[in-house]
Amino acid sequence: MSAAPASSSSRPAVTEREARRVAEAAREQDWRKPSFAKELFLGRFRLDLLHPHPMPTDEAAQRGEEFLAKLRDFCETKIDSAVIERDARIPDAVIDGLKELGAFGMKIDTKYGGLGLTQVYYNKALALVGSASPAIGALLSAHQSIGVPQPLKLFGTQEQKDTFLPRCARTDISAFLLTEPDVGSDPARLATTAVPDGDDYVLDGVKLWTTNGVVADLLVVMARVPKSEGHKGGITAFVVESASEGITVENRNAFMGLRGLENGVTRFHQVRVPAAHRIGPEGAGLKIALTTLNTGRLSLPAMCVGAGKWCLKIAREWSGAREQWGKPVALHEAVGSKIAFIAATTFALEAVLDLSSQMADEDRNDIRIEAALAKLYGSEMAWLMADELVQIRGGRGFETAESLRARGERAVPAEQILRDLRINRIFEGSTEIMHLLIAREAVDAHLSVAGDLIDTEKSLSDKARAGANAGVFYAKWLPKLVAGAGQLPRAYGDFHPRGHVDLSGHLRFVERNARKLARSTFYAMSRWQGRMETKQGFLGRIVDIGAELFAMSAACVRAEHLRTTGDHGREAYQLADAFCHQARIRVDELFARLWTNTDDLDRKVVKGVLSGTYEWLEQGVVDPSGEGPWIADATPGPSERENVHRPIR
Repeated sequence: MSAAPASSSSRPAVTEREARRVAEAAREQDWRKPSFAKELFLGRFRLDLLHPHPMPTDEAAQRGEEFLAKLRDFCETKIDSAVIERDARIPDAVIDGLKELGAFGMKIDTKYGGLGLTQVYYNKALALVGSASPAIGALLSAHQSIGVPQPLKLFGTQEQKDTFLPRCARTDISAFLLTEPDVGSDPARLATTAVPDGDDYVLDGVKLWTTNGVVADLLVVMARVPKSEGHKGGITAFVVESASEGITVENRNAFMGLRGLENGVTRFHQVRVPAAHRIGPEGAGLKIALTTLNTGRLSLPAMCVGAGKWCLKIAREWSGAREQWGKPVALHEAVGSKIAFIAATTFALEAVLDLSSQMADEDRNDIRIEAALAKLYGSEMAWLMADELVQIRGGRGFETAESLRARGERAVPAEQILRDLRINRIFEGSTEIMHLLIAREAVDAHLSVAGDLIDTEKSLSDKARAGANAGVFYAKWLPKLVAGAGQLPRAYGDFHPRGHVDLSGHLRFVERNARKLARSTFYAMSRWQGRMETKQGFLGRIVDIGAELFAMSAACVRAEHLRTTGDHGREAYQLADAFCHQARIRVDELFARLWTNTDDLDRKVVKGVLSGTYEWLEQGVVDPSGEGPWIADATPGPSERENVHRPIR
């Protein structure tokens, strides 16, 4: 195809304010259930929402453990990660075996032929299979965390469930198609259209980075329905048969990691989709996508937990065998501190994941912020753990597993796990977007009562009414941020049982700093008002503090749970204590950087870079990237490329 720029006529012209309105309209705006994380950002430490640790039912646990045993055997005997890495493809026989095992129907109800696993055991399964091959973990996750099964479970009609869920449980692979060549986290500019035509919609457009799209049988496609008589219009979700006439998979994309990922570029040209395949009403597509991700995001931290466990195993075995200066390298403080970080962080990540997953299963709490924090924190910390493992391994960490094997050493794919994990900081909401998404939810209570005060489009009467409401809210809320249980020496005494290290002090730290976090947020809103949304560095640090406090809480609750059940309680307390001490240092640093940072200076430098002021600094190198457009042409029309769609049957 030509290298012409994307057609401006097919791309909606959207202002920043309009883009924000679209994103805001897609949010779940009601809080009908309690949320630990929401309360935390408001300065209220609701430990009662987490402790005692919720537990799965005996029946759910038995079903889950039975499947995990089968899956472990399959991973150990049927999956060869080295082959997938070498060939950049998951063998068809492996995918067929996973289908027979029921792995594609883990989250699908048994009445539709699925396994009906809980979120807890689904995530345990992803951690297990992801440790065998991250590409397979991504395949299964994209299929049922964001692909056809989850949105249909939440929003599908009974007819849609009866039609598609049995296929997804055993035979068909699904994919989720939202991103476009020039549209990432700004869906207001979505260009793919779905034009009503009788009892059908006609789809036209191009979708990028369609995970599973190369092999998918069913697609969830987000497209814009034009507003017309009898049609509300807006971004809408559809289930689309991938074999439909007019669909072309134009490219199988290749990446630095996840080499077995079946990710592509998909073009739709005059593709007819029955109106009966529309998920929910017109205009509800983004809300469906975001709601699906509330629990769907937990699949990524699940695989991050699996990666942490593997990193810990390799770090322990290698650093005990490798000697330097007369003793194992693990006993040298410079290496030992890295091992301690990996061990403590793995414990905390699993605590965050299991707690969030069990709360999702119980459905007593609203976990949209908890799931987002788990994704954000898990992806960032797993990357750091893998990086530390490479450092611990030294030159062998940088060397490929195949090269190690060829010269007679254990084929440890440390550099591969680093490459494979890197995408998690981008998948399903980049770290930067997650910061903004969580920050928006964290300040929701403030915007609900005082938002009109900083909205330039509101009238004076609206502002006056908002001022009165804000006065009432803050008169009650602010005094509660002055003192709390965190200042009482004996508070949370249950977490200092006889014979164990003391975790109660860490919970008092969380309580005090939750109030400090809320005060900092209020001060920033008072200082910047309408400009608050532009202070992305500040908002990111606020969210990172909340993530650390949430992880500390989860680690302590998990340690106490393991103590009371007699399962490694003493060791769990030690790991939780180590993690909390590490996290407290990070929290203190983040608080300091709220007000002492280089944000203003950085903005000046960025303007200079963009204007060419520092272009002289780029001299002395050559650019190997070649020519071509920065963004590929996505003009609607028939495909001029070979269809590389490869369904697995």
